[in-house]
Formats: sequence, structure tokens, C-alpha cells
Amino acid sequence: MNRRIDPRLTDDAQPDMAAVLRRNIEAMRAERQKVEREASWGERLAGHITNFTGSLLFVWIHLALVLGWVLVNVGAVPIIPRFDRTFVILATVASVEAIFLSTFVLISQNRIAALADKRAALDLQINLLAEYEITHLVKLTRAIAARIGVDDAWDPELEELAREVAPEAVLKRLETEDNPPREA
Repeated sequence: MNRRIDPRLTDDAQPDMAAVLRRNIEAMRAERQKVEREASWGERLAGHITNFTGSLLFVWIHLALVLGWVLVNVGAVPIIPRFDRTFVILATVASVEAIFLSTFVLISQNRIAALADKRAALDLQINLLAEYEITHLVKLTRAIAARIGVDDAWDPELEELAREVAPEAVLKRLETEDNPPREA
């Protein structure tokens, strides 16, 4: 097993960070880059548009355009003829723009939600694995403590911690508490 080690991840480069943490950060960065590479052209476009429209530059540009439009159409700029005296065209343009911008935002939010669902599923799997491992470590530690005669080995709290958690039971309990039966 001859693995190349990224020099950015050596202990000399970041002595305050454990190697496993650096590896995990690098894995998350690689996953983020993979997701970005796999995004469709439309998703990337929607993301860029959403990022731009969520910026102060976008606000300032719109402020200048609307202010200019209003000044021209109230007659404050005599060298440019008035073209939208009732501001109907401005309202129409703003409405169409709002429709498209909200669509781009929804596309971006759907993509973000899908990524969040994937991360939540990963978190759940890691948490379930950690719970399983901790439960077994408590059992093992308790057995060792009992074997060498440590009084705390019989602590009732350790008995509770040594019981395996059934995720289905937890979900059912949460569902029951969140949705109590209705009285008829």
C-alpha cells in the first residue's frame, strides 16, 4: 500500500490538526469539487445568477436603473424623451424579472436541498455507527471493570449506556411525541 501523501496534510504543515481531521477536510473538499463538476450547465447558470442577484452590486445596479427610468419618465432629464409616462413598462419589466429570478433561486435551492439531504444521510450513518461503537466500548469497558473489581462497573447508568439503540424505536417515539393522537 504505497499512498502518496499530500504535503499540505503533513503534521509539519499543520501541527495543530490531527491527520484524520485533515484527511476528512480534504475528502469533503474533494466531494464539493466533484459535486460542482457534476452540476449541469443549467444548475451552474442558476447558481451564478442567484449569487449575483444576491449581491449588493445587483442592488446598486437596480437602484441606478430604476432611478434613471423614473427621472427620465417624470421629465427630469429633458434631453431624453419620456417613454413610460405611466410606468406600466417598468412594472411589466420588474414583474417578468421577478418571475425569472424566483425561478433561478428555486433551482439553486433545490440543488442545495438535495446536497443537504445527502449530507444528512451521511451524518445519520456516521452517528449510528458511532452509537454502535460507543455502546460496544461501554460494554467492553464495563466487562473489564467488573473483571478487575471496580465498583463502578455495576453503575445503573452504565447499564443504560450499554443498551443498543434501535433507530426505528427512536423515530417512532419522536413521531408519537410530535403527533399525539387526537381526541375524537
